[in-house]
This record gives sequence, structure tokens and C-alpha cells, in this order.
Amino acid sequence: MGKNKIEIDVEGRKIALSNLDKIFYPEVGFSKAQVIDYYIRIAPVLLPHIQNRPLTLKRYPDGVEGLHFYEKQCPAHRPKWVKTTRTPRENKTESIDYCVVDSLSALVWVANLADLELHPFLHCISDQNCPTMVVFDLDPGPPANVVSCCRVALWLREMLEDLKLQALVKLSGSKGLQIYIPLNTPTSYEQTSEFSHEIAHLIAQAHPGDVTDQMPKNLRTGKVFIDWSQNNSHKTTVCVYSLRAKNEPTVSTPIEWKEVELAWKHKRMLSFNSEEALKRVENRGDLFEPALNLRQKLPKKKPRF
Repeated sequence: MGKNKIEIDVEGRKIALSNLDKIFYPEVGFSKAQVIDYYIRIAPVLLPHIQNRPLTLKRYPDGVEGLHFYEKQCPAHRPKWVKTTRTPRENKTESIDYCVVDSLSALVWVANLADLELHPFLHCISDQNCPTMVVFDLDPGPPANVVSCCRVALWLREMLEDLKLQALVKLSGSKGLQIYIPLNTPTSYEQTSEFSHEIAHLIAQAHPGDVTDQMPKNLRTGKVFIDWSQNNSHKTTVCVYSLRAKNEPTVSTPIEWKEVELAWKHKRMLSFNSEEALKRVENRGDLFEPALNLRQKLPKKKPRF
């Protein structure tokens, strides 16, 4: 191994790690070694949420201040033990072999590729048109912020509770919040897309000064955009416990609804870095575990607000 490379054994597999001293988050001096260490430590709760899903890599070879790129096609130089799954492109005439990160060794391997962010699909590899959940991405348009998102999240929860649906909430790790409705029952992207669009539209109609369900950025100023369009077989959403490429290593951290209520009540900003996210898991376990096994069906009843 060269001066700046080491080889480690993970689950009996040899993985060559390189450039471990390279600083990936210059503002706080967080290195590539620390990125890999975080993913090793968070793996017990993270892996169940990605291990059966196609994964898009978001790579930052020179850290968060350098150029980055999305990588859908799993690299050809991957080890033989890194699994892939073939998925048709949106034009349906070609296919992409996505990585499937199903083990600690595969997670360490993609982390060594400077894959700071993990972006899985909402479906498992067994059925590409059967999402296991619905997601709403709450994106604040400045001067709206994560506190504004908390208020919208509570409106959203109220509507979902009227439909007898339980929802989970996590920080995006960037600016906003993401609301997930676990399903784990037969459905289709056509159904989840229609349902999420209808919900987003109703809330935007009820609170036009605070919420929009429209994509154009010029319509989002001072409002929270409820992005329902992630419910699509060709789109990915950042995974729970993924790092984000921000000034510091913030994490897409699951939170409790009580924390959302308190953040809105006290106008408290919410953000957790890698160490804080690890500490929360140590103290609270995986708050997102219901996403794996809670079984719910999309209601036949029409939503109302």
C-alpha cells in the first residue's frame, strides 16, 4: 500500500482505503477518515433502510467545496461482492446497473469513493413499481426555514391522522423536513404520486400564504414547497442517517413529532451533526424503524382539510 493508503478487513473482505487525511468539510476540519468512521458506526441502523434498494451515489472526491457528481451506474471497478440491480432508464429503452449496498463492507467501499450522500429509491429491488412508502419533502424558500417546515409538517400530520395514517418525520440534513408514510403493502407509484399530489395541493390551498405545491422556484419565496414529486419510480430521496454535503457534516436525522411541536412553539432551529446523530441513536434507538415494518394501505377515503 502507498503512503496514503491502508487496507482493512471488513467482514472478511479486504478494502483499500485512500486519502484518509483529506479534509472533506473544511469549515470544521472533518476528514475522509471521519466520514468512513461515521458510516461504520451508524451502519447497524442505516443498513436496513438501504440494503434491498437501488442506490444512487453522490460523490464528492474533493470534499464539499469541490465538484461533485451523481453516479447511477455502479462503477465497473467495483469488487465482485458489491451487488447490483438492473433498472430501466426513464426512456425504458436502456438500463442502469445500480449499486445495492447490503453489507457493512459495501457501505465502507462506497464511503471510500467519497459517496458522502446516500440516495436510495422508494422501492425494493424485488418490485420496481411498488414503493414501500410515500414521501413529502418540505423545502423552505427563504426567509422561510426549518421552523416554517415544522408548522407545515404539523398540518400534514393532522390531515394524515384524519385518514388513519401514521407518519414519520426526519430532518433532510439540509434546509427542511421530510415526512414519510410507511406502507409496506401492495401499491404503485401511480397511486402514491396521485395521493401525495392531492394532499400537497389541499394544504397549499388551505394555506396559500405559507405553502406551495408548485415547482417553479420563483413561487417559493417565503413559503414551504411540499415536493410530492419524489413519489416516482425514477427519483431518489436522501436516506435516513445519510450525511449531507453542507458546511459541516449534518445528518438526515429522524426526529420525534414532539420535537417538531416544540421547534414550532419555541421557534427553535433543528440540525444534528454526525456525532449528535450517533448519540441520538445510542439513546433512542432507530426512530425510523417503523418505515421497515409498519403496514398501512392508502385510504379509499378522500383527504380533506
